Amino acid sequence: MQVPPLDAAAAQRRARPLLGTLVEISLPAEAPAALFERGFAAIAAVQTALSRFESGSLIARFNAAAAGTALTVPASSLRLLWVAQSLQRASHGLFDLSQGSGLGPDCGWQLCAGQLHKLQAETQLDLGGIAKGWAVDLALQALRQAGATWVCVNAGGDLRVSGPRSVSLRLRDERSGGVREFGRLEQGAFATSHFAPGSRSRLSGKRSEGSACHVSVAAPRCLWADALTKVVAASGDTAHPLLARLGAQAWLH
Repeated sequence: MQVPPLDAAAAQRRARPLLGTLVEISLPAEAPAALFERGFAAIAAVQTALSRFESGSLIARFNAAAAGTALTVPASSLRLLWVAQSLQRASHGLFDLSQGSGLGPDCGWQLCAGQLHKLQAETQLDLGGIAKGWAVDLALQALRQAGATWVCVNAGGDLRVSGPRSVSLRLRDERSGGVREFGRLEQGAFATSHFAPGSRSRLSGKRSEGSACHVSVAAPRCLWADALTKVVAASGDTAHPLLARLGAQAWLH
């Protein structure tokens, strides 16, 4: 049975600046207004814990630390860093939290026994390529556990939907301006990242061809969708093996 589209009159929306973007949460019209705070609180907690711009965050302390430092990772952040390390290794560095600042197979950092180890003084981590998706997943989970029958969380284009409604996917049109319809999302996540046409993959040396300047990924979780856009952008490969492994699909456009 086809999932019906979201009726604007049947939903209420709230937005708040978080994670360097505008986060929008949509809930059923009958949901109590206080429910929004659960979703925004989950996203704010990720920002406080992992943003490199928050002076007390794990990532800010790591970036300021000397080589050889080991920092204890809070339980709430441990799984995200484990996933990031796994993706980095599985993609042979195409997904890279250090954004090229760390060298070697571990890109200058390592997670071991609940501690984040800084292997090289030059290594600077940035979780911007995965933390938004993680935050979206946590917000959606918190809202569903609180009783929301339908939820849509959109953090600057990192989107996840759960419940008996579908939402329209609209992408920015670089040629003519405005936005264009791309499809509909019923259950799961969708993320889009911009990259420069003709950019060269750091590892493969291949250049992206044609006029494509966005990569989009649909996946069961926003965590995967967010991170895999970087793998596809770096490789230019919409059939990268990690996509199938994680139940995802990618497009260049």
